[in-house]
Amino acid sequence: MRNSGITCRLMVYLSMISLVAVGCSTMKPAIPPTAKLEMISGPFQIGQIINMETGKTVLFDELIYQLETKDLVFIGESHDNPEHHLIQVQILQALMARHDLPLTIAMEFFQTSQQQVLDQYMEGAVTEEMFLKGVGWRKGWGFDYHFYRPLIVMARERGSRILAINAPRDIARKVARSGLSDLEPKERKELASDIDLKNKSHRAYLREAYKKHSHRDLKRFDYFYQAQCVWEDTMAENIGTYLVKEKRKMVVFTGNGHIIKKFGIPDRTLKHAQVDLATVILFPFTGQLKIEKETADYVWITGGCSRHKFLEKI
Repeated sequence: MRNSGITCRLMVYLSMISLVAVGCSTMKPAIPPTAKLEMISGPFQIGQIINMETGKTVLFDELIYQLETKDLVFIGESHDNPEHHLIQVQILQALMARHDLPLTIAMEFFQTSQQQVLDQYMEGAVTEEMFLKGVGWRKGWGFDYHFYRPLIVMARERGSRILAINAPRDIARKVARSGLSDLEPKERKELASDIDLKNKSHRAYLREAYKKHSHRDLKRFDYFYQAQCVWEDTMAENIGTYLVKEKRKMVVFTGNGHIIKKFGIPDRTLKHAQVDLATVILFPFTGQLKIEKETADYVWITGGCSRHKFLEKI
């Protein structure tokens, strides 16, 4: 009966979010955009899933078959893309259906300091309203809770634990403003024991991201980079520590930028736990572009529709 209830709720959710896909589709050009992958034959189109090792498309069932053998699966997202949240629900539901024991689900969206209230909600000790107030969802994460609610409800009803893995936001912001050296000893203890600032490829990637956004003062890029590494090493350490202790399969939901090319959270996790992992990047685009082979183990090409564009349509 429990699984039936989950399925009914998900069907309603999928029906609702399919309307988003329809709204997005009206913005697509008449000729579907295609992507080219470096050193891989193509082109590929929206809706296709590519195994980046083989360079070939796979069906959804094939993707799940390949993911279910992994100890750790990272699933990325663009936070305001409703299509990505639909895909995440589909993947999690399929993986849960293939495992007898509950999966552990780790989420970037919760800070380690919020674990207690998160556990209370998952155990039914507090209401959803109390839970959202306790984690400060509106002021903290900021993206629409209804994008994430189906994942949380599904985990709650299947008896899965949701692990809060992110660093306290106020500490990360302090690092971004004035650097790691400005932290008080008590603040430093809230973060990963080791913050790796030596990965040149990771640093170069984030420098490009920094240039494209509102951060124009490159004299402060070092602090920006330190803050990014604070997030990624802290999440990696929390994931790794949990996996070593519990030895249970885990699915991690996080922004694409934290898992692209694995030099963010995935590779850093391997310093703490030797596990077999896979990354799935949900890659939004609406025009011609190239995707590097090292981007992820799997790339699911999606539309580029954002929540804001969709709301404007209705």
